[in-house]
Amino acid sequence: MDDAALLVIDQQKGIDHPSLGQRNNPHAEAVILALLAHWRERGRPVIHIRHRSSNRDSVFWPQQEGFEFKPEFQPGETETVIEKPTPCAFARTDLEATLAQLGIGSIVITGVATNNSVEATARTAGCRGINAYVVEDACFTFAKRDFQGQLRSAEAVHDMSLANLDGEYAKVVSSEKLLPLGVNTVNDGIHSARSKE
Repeated sequence: MDDAALLVIDQQKGIDHPSLGQRNNPHAEAVILALLAHWRERGRPVIHIRHRSSNRDSVFWPQQEGFEFKPEFQPGETETVIEKPTPCAFARTDLEATLAQLGIGSIVITGVATNNSVEATARTAGCRGINAYVVEDACFTFAKRDFQGQLRSAEAVHDMSLANLDGEYAKVVSSEKLLPLGVNTVNDGIHSARSKE
């Protein structure tokens, strides 16, 4: 994974809206920030994916604050930003062309929501022959009712989504596999966020 691009999906202000409900992985943002710092220190490619919804009721409707990146996830000057109109970061975007131009055949996926944009992006990557790694502790999602109407916890939705992906479309890994020994993802992530304030 030395040449893999880091994808940071939908880390926009709208994802913190209380209307989205109960979530899992409360330290996911800190883990993403630790990975982001690691990629930046080594000059590896980083791609920020931002959702641009056409639905005025969406937390990602572009003409309101929820569309903006969270302050701690502002892209660096040399980092790529891709806007997607659907959950999948490959659909109707130039992500695949960007990866090809950079000579990148692998992506490390972080962000939200595990069962939505993360899963859609990982599935498409796998189908297109791009090696995809989903970082399980750097993603999160929300509670959701199943097809029978039973409410499933955010953790259950997250775990099922990862099970759908692992070994079929992507490899699911923990941040410990990607970061140097001794890195505390939570504390380092929090430190990285505060250093940008």
